[in-house]
Formats: sequence, structure tokens, C-alpha cells
Amino acid sequence: MPDKPIFPTPQDAEAAFYDAIERADLEAIMSLWAEDEEIACIHPGGPRLVGYAAIRDAWRRIFEGGPRLKVRLSGNTAVHNPFTAIHTVIEHISVRDDESKRAPVIATNIFVRSALGWRLVVHHTSPAPPDSINEMPKVLH
Repeated sequence: MPDKPIFPTPQDAEAAFYDAIERADLEAIMSLWAEDEEIACIHPGGPRLVGYAAIRDAWRRIFEGGPRLKVRLSGNTAVHNPFTAIHTVIEHISVRDDESKRAPVIATNIFVRSALGWRLVVHHTSPAPPDSINEMPKVLH
């Protein structure tokens, strides 16, 4: 197996994550995940997937049709400390060549810093309410 890429910042890891989705590159997307059986991934309306094998199988099924998804991000927020980064984004996902098929979702990506740079430990997405697909205002509650 080739060496895993090293991501010097959580932003680099996140950019590689969305690039891998657009290219439907299973090996690239799985190289981003931490080597920990407690990693978790939740796709919109789907079950909580825990562990490398379950997450890999879900992405394999998503990528079976080849590179067909296009992702544009907005509403980015980030909280960082030296070993953890929590990002929230709105993913504007569409099917290539058919912009009428789009599904905005809200995503939380959690990264940890390891010897191999920053790695993904949680990717959690849920359908975006219709009024949240534009830039979300920052509100204290």
C-alpha cells in the first residue's frame, strides 16, 4: 500500500476530502481517515457507520457510478485547538450534467492531529432546511 499523504492543516485534509468525493476516488477518501476503529460517518438519512470497514463500504457504494458528484461549499465555520479541528459547512451537492438534481446538506467534519498530519475522525451530514441553503447568520443562543 502506498504511503498515506500527510496533511499539514485541517483545511488541507478537508480540501482533499471534497476533491476525492468529486473524483469518486475511494483510496484517496479512505487515506484521509484516522486509523482508529472509533471513526464515524453519517450520510443524510443514513445510519451511523462506525469503523473503517463500514465507512469504506458506504463510500464504495456511493462511488460505484464513477465521478458524478459536484460539491460547492459555503457557510464555513471552524474551531481549532492544537490537536482537534471542528468544521461545519453547507455542502451544495449536485449531479454533474444535471443541476436540477441537487441536495444541500449541512456537514460537520472533525479532524485530529496525528503523526501523519490531520486526519478525519467524524463526517456527519444531514439534510439542510430550505431556509439554510444561503449563508447562515451567526447567532448566539
